[in-house]
Amino acid sequence: MNMLQRLHAEQDQSPWIDFIDRDLIDSGKLAERVGKGIRGLTSNPTIFGKAVASGQYDDLIRREIAAGHDTRRIFEEIEIADVGDAADILRTVYEEADGADGFVSIEVEPDLADDSDASLARARHLWGRLNRPNVFVKIPATPACLPAIEDALAEGININITLMFSVDVYRDVARAYIAGLRRRQAAGGDIRSVASVASFFVSRVDTKVDKALDAIGTESALEARGQAAIANAKLAYHAYKEIFEGGEFADLEAAGARVQRCLWASTSTKNPVYRDVMYAEELIGPMTVDTLPNETIEAFLDHGVVSRTLDVGLDEALAAIRAIESLGIRMETVTEELIVEGVAAFTKSFEDLMGVIDAQRKALAPA
Repeated sequence: MNMLQRLHAEQDQSPWIDFIDRDLIDSGKLAERVGKGIRGLTSNPTIFGKAVASGQYDDLIRREIAAGHDTRRIFEEIEIADVGDAADILRTVYEEADGADGFVSIEVEPDLADDSDASLARARHLWGRLNRPNVFVKIPATPACLPAIEDALAEGININITLMFSVDVYRDVARAYIAGLRRRQAAGGDIRSVASVASFFVSRVDTKVDKALDAIGTESALEARGQAAIANAKLAYHAYKEIFEGGEFADLEAAGARVQRCLWASTSTKNPVYRDVMYAEELIGPMTVDTLPNETIEAFLDHGVVSRTLDVGLDEALAAIRAIESLGIRMETVTEELIVEGVAAFTKSFEDLMGVIDAQRKALAPA
C-alpha cells in the first residue's frame, strides 16, 4: 500500500483531493487518483476560476450562450457537470464504504453567506439537480447560515459545513447536525443515509497568528510560530470526541446515524520553512477527512509518515494556545476575523470567476 492507502487502512482517515477541473475527469486522472487511495473531492470558486480561464469549458460555454443563459447559469452548468461526473467516478468508493465515503462537494455561492433562506434554497436546488447520494453541498459556518445547515440536514441533504476556524463554532455546528437529525427522525425520515462533515481550515490559522507573532518579535513569540493551527485542530477533535462519543449522540448512533466527521481543509504548508507535509502528518486520526491539493498529495506519497497523531499531545496543544494568548493574541478574535476574511476572500474569488466566465462568454459569442 502507498501512504494514502495506509492513511485509510491503518488510521481510518480519508484522503480527499482539493481540486477539480474537466481535464482531471476526462483524462482519467481522477480515476487514477482514486485507484491510489483518494476517497473524495472538494471544489470551490477559486478552483473553478482557474479551470475556466484555461479554456477547458469553451464548448460548454458556447452551448450555454446558444441557450440564452446568463453568466451565473453558465457557471452552474459547469459545476453541475464536473461535480456530477466526479461523483460518478467516486460512486464505487461510496458503495464499497456503505455510504460512509466517496463524496464530492459543491458550494453554495459565498455571496449568500449572510442569508440563511437563500442559502437553504440554493442548497435544495443544487442537491436536486445533482440527484446523487454521494454529494455534499457546502454551506459556510456563519451565524446566519446555522439555521440553513440544520434545516438542510433535517431535509436529508448532505452538508459540508465549511470555513470553520473556531472550536466553539464547531460545537455549534456539531449540535446543528444533531438537531437536524433529531428533527428528521421525529418526522419519520431516514437518518441513516444523511452524511455531514465539518471543515476546519488549518494553515490560515498559522498564517494569521504567525504574522502577529512576527510583529511582537520577542524570542518567546518567535518560538510559538507554527503551533496555533495544529493545536486548534486537536482541540476541535477533542470536542468531536466529547460530542459524538458521549451521551448526546448515543441514541442517534444506535438508530443508525453517522457521526459528523471533522475535515481538515487548507492543509498545504504556506510557509516554506515548515515541513511540506506538516499538517497532513500532524492531523492523522480516525473518522476524519484530509483534503489535499495535488502538490501535497505528491509530497505525502513520497515522504509522508503515517502515524496516529491527532489525539496525541492534547495537554501540549492547550499549552500552545495559552502561550500564544499570553502574548496578547486572543484566539477567539483570530478565528472571528478569519471567518469574515474567508467569506470575503471566497466572495472575491466568486466575483472573479463570474468575470472570467463573462469575458469568455463575450469572446465566444457569435459575431
